[in-house]
Amino acid sequence: MRDFRKLDIWNNGISLVKQVYKITIMLPVEEKFGLKSQITRAIVSVPSNIAEGCSRNSEIEFKRFLEISLGSLFEVETQLTICQELGFLETKDLEVVFESIEREAKMINSLINKIKNS
Repeated sequence: MRDFRKLDIWNNGISLVKQVYKITIMLPVEEKFGLKSQITRAIVSVPSNIAEGCSRNSEIEFKRFLEISLGSLFEVETQLTICQELGFLETKDLEVVFESIEREAKMINSLINKIKNS
């Protein structure tokens, strides 16, 4: 069993959760149970699935949870892009979040590839 607290991808995931929560505060009140809820649930699932994957006994299972985390990350990026396209969020407010998402995706992909090749 791995200690997820020591993984950079988990710690970065936690930081990303905080970033996304801060930006979703800017969404209109009427989106509280729509996009905001969907975005926050998806971003919380990123480090949550990394942690859950660490509890698994096989590399294949761990890799699967990393893939789920990556899917949630792409879901958040898509939903934030929709918010941007609808005019709910400004491009300048999203730049740092999109950079963090890209960095996290690269790190998760790197670990997935390392597991595949071992």
